[in-house]
Amino acid sequence: MKELWQWACFLLCAMLLASCVVIPEEDAPRQATLVYSGNLDGELEPCGCSEFGNQGGIKRRVQKVDELRLANPGLFLVSAGGLLISDLPQDRLTSDYILKGLVALKYDAVGVQWRDLAFGAAFLQPHQLPLVASNWNGEAFAAEKQMQRGDVTLRYFQWLDPALAPLGAMKGAMQGGHAQVANDDTAHLAERLQHARKQGEVTLLATTLSLADAQQQLPLADVSILIIESNYELYVDPKLVEGMLVLQPGSRGMRLASLDFEIDKTGQVTQWHHEVLPLPPEVKDAPRMAVWYDAYNTEVKAAYKKSVALRKAQQSGESPFAGAKACKVCHQTEHKAWTQSRHSDAFYALMDVNKAFDPNCIGCHTVGFNRDGGFIDPGSTSGLMHVQCESCHGAARTHVASGGQTPVEHVKKPKVAMCVQCHNATHSPQFDVADYWPKIRH
Repeated sequence: MKELWQWACFLLCAMLLASCVVIPEEDAPRQATLVYSGNLDGELEPCGCSEFGNQGGIKRRVQKVDELRLANPGLFLVSAGGLLISDLPQDRLTSDYILKGLVALKYDAVGVQWRDLAFGAAFLQPHQLPLVASNWNGEAFAAEKQMQRGDVTLRYFQWLDPALAPLGAMKGAMQGGHAQVANDDTAHLAERLQHARKQGEVTLLATTLSLADAQQQLPLADVSILIIESNYELYVDPKLVEGMLVLQPGSRGMRLASLDFEIDKTGQVTQWHHEVLPLPPEVKDAPRMAVWYDAYNTEVKAAYKKSVALRKAQQSGESPFAGAKACKVCHQTEHKAWTQSRHSDAFYALMDVNKAFDPNCIGCHTVGFNRDGGFIDPGSTSGLMHVQCESCHGAARTHVASGGQTPVEHVKKPKVAMCVQCHNATHSPQFDVADYWPKIRH
């Protein structure tokens, strides 16, 4: 009986010892948090014209990141670039303030995309952001960015697709003395990635390529995390591909995402938890960004006033636009329907939110803005305020003068095509003509 008791005690001790196996410290998984974003696409702030479009903006992003850092001071914060656009004259001013806003966010690394170079590399330099372009020819940008939090070291790389280089389309660019600013030296990139992984670092490579193109063109054997081309607005769930975690961020700055992950001693991601962080109006604007935003609006307003003065000085001849009052003479039923719609006081909606000086907004709330004879400002062209008949159907001066004999420009244009001039994915993401048309049916 005594021997049986001793044997039972021995087995119990063996089981307890087995459950207390100590994992060597160098083999224990390491943990980190990565907060990342993709293309901002020139969106300093969201369009507030619709509930579903009023998402994101730098002021809310700063507030969210401040909250995240308060809860977890050791997080990594990176952007895959694609910050700027250069479609309108005002975009240079907006781009300058976007870069100032990014400085306030204190990113650990910011990738450079071709669109970020719309105003030249020198435009980016004064802001001293941690910009990365791993295959850039020259010293304007860092080839990689190393950052450390506790026992985790992350090294960020950014690949500029040489095939999309602005000079790439120029015949004989190299012979003409315009040296390409991005090379296709994937061997050097592979060497740097391999070196970092041998050190047990997390290697993060960002690119505007699709996953399929990245797999064909880039050395991915030593990549821990790959960020591919941004999806439109919405983040995509991460997936593990050949030992590499693939992330696809959303665009337009409407959201952020947080990735809690574990890595082994080689720097490979073994487990993760991914969370998309929306930025709706419920996320308050960061108080510390108030001065920045006031300065931005002040400069936008000043630029608008200058453009108003210039357009008034250049204005000559009769406007091609007649105004809704002229349309009412013959189209009384249609005019009445218009007066009962939100189109008829659209400019007042801008005034209510202090945006009646912003060219990005005025174009869809007036008639003929930035066109000859179109809206300039409320003082000189009040008759062209709001969304009127000619906003959709085109200039009607000759139509009125001919007693209706000369058709207006868009009389036969499908109504959907007229609507989506403003009710597009950016300003009216849930636009459905079947739902909207009855509100202005005429």
